[in-house]
Amino acid sequence: MTAPRTATGPAVPKKRRGSRPGGGELLAAAVGAVPGGATRPGQQQMAEAIERSIASGEHLLVQAGTGTGKSLAYLAPSLTVDGPVVVSTATLALQSQLVDHDLPRLADAVEPVLGRRPTFAVLKGRHHYLCLARLDSSVEEEPEDTLFDAPRPAGGTKWLGEAGRLGKQMQRLRDWAEETATGDRDELDPGVDDQVWRSISMPARECVGATRCPFGQECFAEASRARAREADIVVTNHSLLAVDMLAGRHIVPPHKLLVVDEAHELADRVSSAAQAELEPQLIDRSARRARPLLRPEVAERLTEAGDALAVGLAEAPAGRLTAGLPPALREACTLLDAATRAALEAIGDIKADDPDPVRKQQAKSVLDELFTTAQRLLEEADHDVAWVEKPENGSRRALVVAPLSVAGTLATHLYDERTVVATSATLALGGRFDTVARALGLDAPPPAPPSPAAAALATAAAAGRAGTTPPVASTDGSRAAIGTVPATEGPGWTSLDVGSPFDYARQGILYVAAHLPRPSVSGLPEAAGEELLALVGALGGRTLGLFSSRRAAQQAAELLRARTDLPVLLQGEESLPLLVRRFREERESCLFGVMSLWQGVDVPGDSCQLVVIDRLPFPRPDEPLAAARAAAVDAGGGSGFAAVSVPIAAVRLAQGVGRLIRATGDRGVVAVLDSRLETARGYGPFLRRSLPPFWYTTRPDVARGALERLGKS
Repeated sequence: MTAPRTATGPAVPKKRRGSRPGGGELLAAAVGAVPGGATRPGQQQMAEAIERSIASGEHLLVQAGTGTGKSLAYLAPSLTVDGPVVVSTATLALQSQLVDHDLPRLADAVEPVLGRRPTFAVLKGRHHYLCLARLDSSVEEEPEDTLFDAPRPAGGTKWLGEAGRLGKQMQRLRDWAEETATGDRDELDPGVDDQVWRSISMPARECVGATRCPFGQECFAEASRARAREADIVVTNHSLLAVDMLAGRHIVPPHKLLVVDEAHELADRVSSAAQAELEPQLIDRSARRARPLLRPEVAERLTEAGDALAVGLAEAPAGRLTAGLPPALREACTLLDAATRAALEAIGDIKADDPDPVRKQQAKSVLDELFTTAQRLLEEADHDVAWVEKPENGSRRALVVAPLSVAGTLATHLYDERTVVATSATLALGGRFDTVARALGLDAPPPAPPSPAAAALATAAAAGRAGTTPPVASTDGSRAAIGTVPATEGPGWTSLDVGSPFDYARQGILYVAAHLPRPSVSGLPEAAGEELLALVGALGGRTLGLFSSRRAAQQAAELLRARTDLPVLLQGEESLPLLVRRFREERESCLFGVMSLWQGVDVPGDSCQLVVIDRLPFPRPDEPLAAARAAAVDAGGGSGFAAVSVPIAAVRLAQGVGRLIRATGDRGVVAVLDSRLETARGYGPFLRRSLPPFWYTTRPDVARGALERLGKS
């Protein structure tokens, strides 16, 4: 640790004059600034553990349940660190909460203690910012090369009304460019279509850099990076953090502490960042963009490669390529490799006297990406997985390649020269941190024996889960702050579960419909549909239905609409924010949907008192990465299902179940219509241990009775 800065604020009792306030004092100041605010035991425990990690340099995994107040728990001790602290989130919702609410409130509260107002900044990818160079060049380019070069929907031609609407959006962007101070897309209200924004934003790979760009001194993206370098706390996202790691860590400012919130999402975001794909449309657009810089015969070779890829994709079935590239796709990749190599040689280097370095860099970057992806696919390395992607609507076909595992990447790039605090409400799967630790590139340590207090609490919690005894409560009447999972230690990292302030065993019931047949067919089985009707009818609506497929969600919606008078909202029929708002405001409504609802819905209060999950969310057999990872474990003598599919289901299930209790006054029932959660002896207990400790039952009369009482309240 570097020497601490001297605080210039008022003297702090029991602290040496001139010493810096600790994280506990800063947390107390932040909590005290909220009317009626009080530090929660789990929040305090988490903040203290982070301070210890800052001092020791050990990495820390913290499971903090909903309602813990984990944002302030990591933000307050972050202000004790010299230089910027980086906080990475998975969702825009949490990023907005930090920037718009938590950080301003924290800054106001701790200013008297610190003697200065701490600063914060948001760091996003370049494509989030208006590019003045791209905007300037778009005035001269033909619409075919700018505004309308995005992939077109199936059917092809844009109607004139749509073209006119997009043209008006483009003009509004030019007007906005004259007045915006940040160029941040999130500040543009109302927004514009993605394809319009793409025409005036610049992906990082296409940027020539501030020194070569004629608008470098006015660049909004560069200004955001400058602000981040000067801030105490920098808020970014997992996707940019992943790109930063893969690019040698030169995007995010140098820092000593990294907080990864929603850490259960990080490995997937790194996999996405390391993923590459080939599309015929992308090759066609690249050829058109590079055509002015190439001889006709070189540009024609690019077009031929795109045509060959389109033919190969049409012939190949969707799914993972387990026997290497089919001949047609191998030929297409070979043609593309040669064509992009020739095009890059023809364009040459960007020189200081180039008349249009921006357009030249754009052409080169896309060609280089195509060249690298073609080579990667042709290599057919054991550490990569390739598949053909054909969405159900048929509007897009692609050849995709992604890493089999990113644990090695994370081990190499995530932890070097900084302390990492990874936190989430879902880190201890089956009651242990080792599964998530391995996924994040940390070697799993041997289990440490629990302390007597932790062991007693775990035993009591297990009893409460079975419905035989009430839950253990702390002195303030809330669920004990120390978690049910004992802290474990390993080489270079520690773990801690601080529990939740919610009294899950008194606030909610986990009901598993163990009498239903094991699900076997796709969609919603008839017996599960009847069970759904009985549960929703007992409560009278107020139901969030989380389904494993769109077909099942649609069948459930049709069933309730046909046999009840309840308002049923179905994902896809309107925008998701509008559906969630209606669900919150219309007390008797039901909201049914698929995976994006499992994590993205926060509806506290009595608008959501029943969460129904139709089946355990194991990855589908046609999910290429999950299938490939499971096959690799099987080939090594292990169980791919246990090592890959079960942990994925545990995270998804815990996130879905977590939609029920969002505040201390919430009450309700989680109903799982998949009997395997009770009957599967191998993974059933593991999945149940990954969930909050609700009162547990398999009796349908108990679940319906509880819902009827809630419906009358």
